[in-house]
Amino acid sequence: MPKLVVNGAKLKCSQGVSPGTLTVTSANGTDADETPAATVEDYVPMTNIGAFGMCQSQANPQVAAATAAAGGVLTPQPCVPVVTSAWSPGSSVVTIREMKALTDDSTCNCTWNGSIEITDPGTAVDTE
Repeated sequence: MPKLVVNGAKLKCSQGVSPGTLTVTSANGTDADETPAATVEDYVPMTNIGAFGMCQSQANPQVAAATAAAGGVLTPQPCVPVVTSAWSPGSSVVTIREMKALTDDSTCNCTWNGSIEITDPGTAVDTE
């Protein structure tokens, strides 16, 4: 059963080398522990979704340029996520201010071919 995601949840990007953190910036409401709960709309890079250390994706122009300059040897560069659409699927039963609550089975994508997932929702509150 999916769990609600709250401020401070741990994230992972398939193209990043370090874990990231979710920051809930809006006053979406709280879970049972008074921690701000996230919605599927909490996907703004460097505001809601922090960096994942170094990016390894050749689709990232900085990585491609550094790799070319290194004679084709993969040269990771600092991660700056580029997420342009909301988390999916989100909760099918819980809404916060008319938006789907974010659940730990949701993912979103970075333009640089990264798939971002939630590794620790930061809470144990079930959505059903």
